[in-house]
Amino acid sequence: MTTTHDLLILGSGPGGYVAAIRAAQLGLKVAIIERERLGGICLNWGCIPTKALLRTSEIYHYITHADAYGLSVEKPSFDLKKVTDRSRKVAAQLNSGVKSLMKKNKIEVVEGQGRLTSATEITVTTASGERALSGKNIIIATGARARDLPGVEADGNRIWTYRHAMVPPAMPTKLLVIGSGAIGVEFASFYSDMGAKVTVVEMQDRILPVEDADISAHVQKALTKQGMTIITAAKVSDVTPGPNAVTATITTADGKATTADYSHVIVAIGIVPNTENIGLEALNIATNRGHITTDPMCQTNVPGLYAIGDVTGPPWLAHKASHEGIIAVEHIAGNHPHAMDNALIPGCTYSRPQVASIGLTEARARDAGHDIRVGKFPFIGNGKAIALGEADGFVKTIFDAKTGQLLGAHMVGAEVTELIQGYAIAMGLETTEAELMHTIFPHPTLSEMMHESVLDAYGRAIHF
Repeated sequence: MTTTHDLLILGSGPGGYVAAIRAAQLGLKVAIIERERLGGICLNWGCIPTKALLRTSEIYHYITHADAYGLSVEKPSFDLKKVTDRSRKVAAQLNSGVKSLMKKNKIEVVEGQGRLTSATEITVTTASGERALSGKNIIIATGARARDLPGVEADGNRIWTYRHAMVPPAMPTKLLVIGSGAIGVEFASFYSDMGAKVTVVEMQDRILPVEDADISAHVQKALTKQGMTIITAAKVSDVTPGPNAVTATITTADGKATTADYSHVIVAIGIVPNTENIGLEALNIATNRGHITTDPMCQTNVPGLYAIGDVTGPPWLAHKASHEGIIAVEHIAGNHPHAMDNALIPGCTYSRPQVASIGLTEARARDAGHDIRVGKFPFIGNGKAIALGEADGFVKTIFDAKTGQLLGAHMVGAEVTELIQGYAIAMGLETTEAELMHTIFPHPTLSEMMHESVLDAYGRAIHF
């Protein structure tokens, strides 16, 4: 027997479950299909539990540097199991919250592996057998998984993916992190602050390569000062696990190869979309390098079929997936949502120091033909930052010199992941430098640096 709905959603991550809730609010009969846990990778194994780990390492860092604040703490230590248990409890709490939201909004949850059998039907393999669901529209939100390094198989013992790194069987002593995107840098930061000796290897010529070059340089300097070894323009090969260590060879751009032993290795070189065995091929759904191709309304090339989140193109961020879910549902309901504008999507890295950005980097702004004005303001010029003991970092803003349009903003330092939304709102409202200059920022706050950076772009900075 086939159960009919207005909308079927395959996958319950931050794209899928948000889409389901909005569809229910609009009066649609919705079913969501999930093969693992409600909330997807982000809530259960990504965004949220990693932040719980990073909060622990941040507090541990402050404890081990208590003397800088006039405090004394004798022989600080930690219990690794309690650290990871807290992270898992945070994820479980939020998973339970999503379950409650599904119930509250009368959304049917079907547990099992879903596969598209037509443009309006999904067959779900459940614990009790197969079940057919029919929907007038379908949203594919199956997400992505960690990309494997060719020739290197993660075993959960010595060689880890991000999932293994969140529930480590032992504390690394000498850790090799392959890849310096947000995931790699966050885990490097966590384990370094917890006491591991960390080496980060990046194939490109700088870490955090999607960020503004000034940001990348600052983070590399900061991590190096913390004791990490950062190797760029290099590749890792011959990764061989043994009973007590992992042997790996690092080859730099000049051809010099160095072989060393590490207690553990984390592979963080990107993601692979979860598009296998969900029926895409039979329906001739268009893809690009494995990711589903969509139009500005998140529609695929097959009428009635939508795709959102990590299974589609970059950037691969949870908040982008959620917003795409809203766009898709509003379009299905016959409304007229604004198309996704990738220039308005902020990105955050929760390392120490934190990184946050939105819009164009300086290089991309110049490449796009803009005549630009650039402002920068350092944390050392901000009273609140000095009082917090967090005087390392800066804020950078980029404007079109002719129109005053805010083209991009880039920040590194304490709590910048919370500050970046101010620039996101400004860009969404098409604010120019004039409105930002005339905005009154509260004192003493870190946000004053945002104001000063804008002023600096026009030669008007006050405190530096």
